[in-house]
Amino acid sequence: QVQLVESGGGLVQAGGSLRLSCAASGRTFSASAMGWFRQAPGKEREFVAGVSGITGNTYYADSVKGRFTISRDNAKNTVSLQMNTLKPEDTAMYYCAAADRPYTIVVTGYNYWGRGTQVTVSS
Repeated sequence: QVQLVESGGGLVQAGGSLRLSCAASGRTFSASAMGWFRQAPGKEREFVAGVSGITGNTYYADSVKGRFTISRDNAKNTVSLQMNTLKPEDTAMYYCAAADRPYTIVVTGYNYWGRGTQVTVSS
């Protein structure tokens, strides 16, 4: 069974930066699609960024393009999300997710989820 452990959430001011990390175990990491999702109170969980298995291609929601960067380190079984120029609308619970396939960017495409880490951006 896959386990995901997240870290790096916190409270920052608008314009600041934060780096989230996710450690994965229990399956072949390099072949799995990995992603970050977020959910604010009263909102649906939305895709933020993803990185495909095998090829390592990256994908981003339009709202974070140019500000966020996802990366993976297959040797360490980790995936990170560097968040720059943070805005108050980025405030949400951020979740790390893993799939049993090389590519997916939808919530239902992911099979395993972390417990989430809170990111709060003050104005």
